[in-house]
Amino acid sequence: LPTGALRMRGSASSLRRPEVGVDWREVWGWVVMARPQLAEDMGTDEHVRVTSQKKPGFLDRLGETTAGMLVGLAAFLLSFYLLFTNEGRCVRTQKSLDEGLSLVVHLNDIYSPTPLNDGKLVHLIGPLMTTQPLYDPNYGISLHVVKLQRRAEMYQWVEYGDSRDYEENGEKKTETRYSYNAEWKSEVVNSRNFDREIGHKNPSSMAVESFTVVASAVNLGNFYLSKGLIEKIQNFKKMPLSKFEAPHADITVLDDYFYHSRNPRSPEVGDVRVSFHYAGLSGQWSFLGPPYTVTVVARQQTNTLGAYATRAGNHLEILYEEQLSATEVFEREHAANSTLTWALRIAGWLLMFVGLKLMVRILHTLVDWLPIVRDLVSLGLTVFALCVATSLSLLTVAVGWVFYRPLVALFLTLLALLPVLMAKVRDRPKTL
Repeated sequence: LPTGALRMRGSASSLRRPEVGVDWREVWGWVVMARPQLAEDMGTDEHVRVTSQKKPGFLDRLGETTAGMLVGLAAFLLSFYLLFTNEGRCVRTQKSLDEGLSLVVHLNDIYSPTPLNDGKLVHLIGPLMTTQPLYDPNYGISLHVVKLQRRAEMYQWVEYGDSRDYEENGEKKTETRYSYNAEWKSEVVNSRNFDREIGHKNPSSMAVESFTVVASAVNLGNFYLSKGLIEKIQNFKKMPLSKFEAPHADITVLDDYFYHSRNPRSPEVGDVRVSFHYAGLSGQWSFLGPPYTVTVVARQQTNTLGAYATRAGNHLEILYEEQLSATEVFEREHAANSTLTWALRIAGWLLMFVGLKLMVRILHTLVDWLPIVRDLVSLGLTVFALCVATSLSLLTVAVGWVFYRPLVALFLTLLALLPVLMAKVRDRPKTL
């Protein structure tokens, strides 16, 4: 980067110094020097590369299978931990939410904190407030928001590969079709890793960098939000730039982007565009609209809202960027807990199934030179892994519910043992 050129990093301190000088001519010169290819020369192109290797022998395949068995054993054991801890987490979360709903106190007045509510779980609704705007002096952006995000993208070459494997003359071959296309990317694409870098060279860094800055103090009425509550404000929206002018003659405003480009409609590799996004509109009415109304359920401590510790061991620190009653808040939290629980259950079952498949794959390797037998063994091993993974997953889940919901645990145990009972019934000798 030339001396004096802009190197915009995401530190909050640098954003609060509007007096910092920016030599846009040097930034533009850096962007121009970084352009290895013009837009009119950047049509999508492709080529094919074929690699070959000797077909692995029986001992080689047996060695690979043995290594896979160890990986499968680790996955198998990890699945038990994931399933069991997930059920414990689910139970604790349900208990905590039930406790929170029974204790929560609704606050009608958000501007006069009451000492009687100190230490209690409270529910309140109101508009977001910030005392100082967040701004980027380099582009003349200033907003009363909780979070301001600058997203820089550079026009770069991107490589795509589509591979297929086949056997020919006793060798295992891989045919890969590589294609290249120029696209806007927020991260630098390292063209040195391309199969063919010639004609597809990207700059090694961006002239403008992305950042996110967060307001130091956020209020809901006369209550201060904790860092945990502020982190939950994540609904970013793109800021329209129609009311803003370009900070320099070499920058063009188009479609809500600041373009560092000669021709934004026909960009070149190395061109940069910048957009701004915000979350938690606050303060007074602005051209973006009124401040956002949020719903918070948290612990009141004097005039601060933070995490509430439940008897079950969880912490309640909830924020929704909409107006909800206390009952609606806890209903949504229960729904989110249920969704996460089922996602982790499926992940645990899948991990167990894959682990079992890897552990018994050695049986498939021993007979893989017999086509018909190999297919039958593969089908049988898959069915075996499917049944065992399902039964063991149900048993693990049942253990987690023994003390909280014993009837549910009993039902899951019966489901887990169903394949065993069916097998015993089929094997029972017939009597005359």
